[in-house]
Amino acid sequence: MPTGMLGKKIGMTRIFDADGRAVAVTVIEAGPCVVVQRKTVDVDGYEAVQLGFQDRSYARTNSPMTGHFESKGVSPKKHLQEFELAKGEDVSPGDEITVEMFEPGQIVNVIGITKGKGFAGAMKRHGFHGGPASHGSKVHRAPMSAGATDAARVFPGQRMPGHMGHVQRKIKNLRVVEVDAENNMLVVKGAIPGPNGAVVAIEAK
Repeated sequence: MPTGMLGKKIGMTRIFDADGRAVAVTVIEAGPCVVVQRKTVDVDGYEAVQLGFQDRSYARTNSPMTGHFESKGVSPKKHLQEFELAKGEDVSPGDEITVEMFEPGQIVNVIGITKGKGFAGAMKRHGFHGGPASHGSKVHRAPMSAGATDAARVFPGQRMPGHMGHVQRKIKNLRVVEVDAENNMLVVKGAIPGPNGAVVAIEAK
């Protein structure tokens, strides 16, 4: 069995625990995923398994990827990702991985792409306080100096306005609250990266 699988973020809601406390949770449509390729030490130099998630039509799949899927005997998939294989486990192309690999109370990591926020100023992007707000001030939201003048250039890593969001982030140590095998739903405590409908990777710990 692989150590993780792919899923789709459905959205956030809340549930009430046994003590009546409201708990914020995220609902994920986890799988089902199909084993597309088995990586081995002899052939690839490492042990892993390539999983595919969500069907894709042949018309929207290019020739190299079509050949890849056909050689493994599986239908084209929209998303592919490799996961480590649990020690002592073995799988073959075509095997189905479902949400039943998780259980309530288990700790998982979730990897996703955060929401893109477009071009943002320095105050919004980096949390700058800004200049004085009084009428005499000529600068309120500008980032001010970009570095020393005698360098005649801006040093790499300078915090300035620019593209905000749409970066990969991993949220660690989220507790599985509920597993719905019938509907392929996984409910985890807390928030995960990305907008509703985003594809995420769930790693078992």
